[in-house]
Amino acid sequence: MTDHPRHATEHRVVVPPHVPMVALLGSGDSVLRAIEDGFPGVDVHARGNEISVHGPAGDVALVARLLDELVEVVEAGTPLTPEVVSRSVSMLTSAAAQRPAEVLTHDILSGRGRTIRPKTVGQKRYVEAIAANTITFGIGPAGTGKTYLAMAKAVQALQAKQINRIVLTRPAVEAGEKLGYLPGSLSEKIDPYLRPLYDALHDMLDPDAIPRLVESGTIEVAPLAYMRGRAQPYDAKVLTPDGFRPFGSLRVGDLVVGSDGRPTPVVGIYPQGPKQTYRVTASDGSSTVCCGEHLWTVRTQSDKRRGRSRTVETQEMIGREWYGHTRRFELPVVDPVEMPTRDVPMDPYALGLMLGDGSFSSRATPSYTTADPELADALESALPDIELVPDGEYGYVLRHVHGHRGGVIVANPVKTILRRLGLDGRKSATKFVPEVYKVNAVEVRLAVLQGLLDTDGGPVAQTGRTCRVQYTTTSRRLRDDVVHLVRSLGGVATTSVREAEGRTPGRVRGRPVPYRRDAYVVEIRLPDGVPPFRLTRKARRYAALGGGRPMRTVDSILPAGVQDTMCIQVAAEDSLYVTDDFLVTHNTINDAFIILDEAQNTSAEQMKMFLTRLGFGSTMVITGDATQVDLPGGTASGLRVVEDILTGVDDVEFCRLTSTDVVRHRLVSDIVDAYARWDSTRPADDRRRPGRHDRGGRR
Repeated sequence: MTDHPRHATEHRVVVPPHVPMVALLGSGDSVLRAIEDGFPGVDVHARGNEISVHGPAGDVALVARLLDELVEVVEAGTPLTPEVVSRSVSMLTSAAAQRPAEVLTHDILSGRGRTIRPKTVGQKRYVEAIAANTITFGIGPAGTGKTYLAMAKAVQALQAKQINRIVLTRPAVEAGEKLGYLPGSLSEKIDPYLRPLYDALHDMLDPDAIPRLVESGTIEVAPLAYMRGRAQPYDAKVLTPDGFRPFGSLRVGDLVVGSDGRPTPVVGIYPQGPKQTYRVTASDGSSTVCCGEHLWTVRTQSDKRRGRSRTVETQEMIGREWYGHTRRFELPVVDPVEMPTRDVPMDPYALGLMLGDGSFSSRATPSYTTADPELADALESALPDIELVPDGEYGYVLRHVHGHRGGVIVANPVKTILRRLGLDGRKSATKFVPEVYKVNAVEVRLAVLQGLLDTDGGPVAQTGRTCRVQYTTTSRRLRDDVVHLVRSLGGVATTSVREAEGRTPGRVRGRPVPYRRDAYVVEIRLPDGVPPFRLTRKARRYAALGGGRPMRTVDSILPAGVQDTMCIQVAAEDSLYVTDDFLVTHNTINDAFIILDEAQNTSAEQMKMFLTRLGFGSTMVITGDATQVDLPGGTASGLRVVEDILTGVDDVEFCRLTSTDVVRHRLVSDIVDAYARWDSTRPADDRRRPGRHDRGGRR
């Protein structure tokens, strides 16, 4: 051993045989030179598989530790560069608790011949925070990998099927410019703002796959302004436990009905202003109006084969509603809707029977006509103090058993109830289901429907197919009420008209009887567990053939003009709620990885709007640099405000990256530090005030 000063020492590191020395030393011994640059008083020499380190004792000990770490990094397959060595030296000489090997071998995503890993302690802490929290804020200067690492975590989650959608967004604000003043089409104006997101995607996914993922809605890339527009007009209807009410009348805390048929509170209301709207019409004739960015949960044929669903925007379905002769997008059907039980003046099944085959003459005693004695017996049993007295071959009079007590004529209770319900004197073409029966418990609504179907409905069987239910009436209003009852019970109902004019007359006892009114036909599918009939002969036939599955698909999407709109957020686990005609839709994003880039250019209101879009099973990452604000003067940055509001909230993490986490050119880190030193010397008021030439507070 060569003689050295007393303060100097020498240490030898033996490299394991399976570790290639060329990978450890670098091209032209560049790694060794980088180690010596990091420790100017140390000499490093390699011979064979041994590396000797000579210099001050403290530095030699650090270099020995560094070489052990670099050997572990090479063993993990991470290539060594002078930059890697420099970062490792920084980790060893700082107070960081993380070993360089732990940081540099933390794989996030592998593909396309490369592996994405954090390169600094701060980056590793950031990546771990994303994995551990629902909402993570990555705040720091440019070049620290905030967006890139978040994108890698998103792609990793998608490939692992932890989510089914990636949403990438950023505010379209740059140095105070407005999109309207930029040349080109809307997509050409927006594209430069989204380019960094596209570039990151192309680094991580097969470029040929990206258009398919975007087209299918698996990846959504849009400006922040488009994120907020998932809205419906104020006059759209929304279902509540007390029935339908105008969308615009909702307030936070009100209850609406979710896809499971149960009440769920409204937790957010956000006016959206005038927007282009579209009428979405389903295969059963149901429809509602919404904006182009409004969300729908749908299933395609491929989704059904894979046992999954997807969330798409209205505008993503326009022009793609049909695949050949088949409707492409199937919509969910609401479960039987739970409503409070309300007192009713007449047994609901009896009311259904009377609406079907009863006579409500305002002058005569109510009567009933049926060829099924079973129905007559059921009606009599359901009406207290009423007996059915035969009147002709199939007719019955509903006689009050106490109608002449003591010689005094007592009002017929059925007639009194019909008068209270507004049904007295109604003929076949003007009958309807009173509101108190339509907005009532499942048992009440089902009993009314069963009474109607036992009289004027029936099972219709076709060879090789399940049994559907058909109902016929001459009352347009009663037709609509039956559709309402069916849909409220989780079923699907489609309607058609048999016009009276031109129809072959029916025959009664051999004589032709012409049709005087159009007939409205309702085709019905009800879910399992919701029996449409009580009448034995009909119930047996239906049970023997099965009722099939209620199914609703998107039929058409057509422009509906510009309307004032708003959106809501509900607390339901799947974020779904019921709108017009019992259509199931929603406004928040579930099972998604959502990244908001350049968040310093959001206003406080935009930040709140974005955060409240969070759905169940989703992860949000918000990135930005609070010192690079491009908002118009006087507008507070949402990124600056949100930390004061959400610090300390569980499952929300704020990660700060610094110049030591910059992974671009070394000068970038130096520039960031220089600006930080200069900024720290300025008075606090000056730091908050935009400069004369600073259009948005950029420093």
